[in-house]
Amino acid sequence: MEVGFDMAESELAVLATQCLDRRIPDKTTLTQEVAAWQDNRNNRHVKADWQFTTHDARIKLKRLYPQFQ
Repeated sequence: MEVGFDMAESELAVLATQCLDRRIPDKTTLTQEVAAWQDNRNNRHVKADWQFTTHDARIKLKRLYPQFQ
């Protein structure tokens, strides 16, 4: 589950920088702003852009990769 958590954590960080970097006056406005941000990301088919190599991934995620000898 660590990988899923990392992806969710990354998306929340993007949301915080792109949408929540200012004072939001009330819950209704917050809900509308987050929905608009989410619609925009979904419409553009934004995906995670992992910046590490396969080798680095195998080290970081070693429990997910089988060991061949």
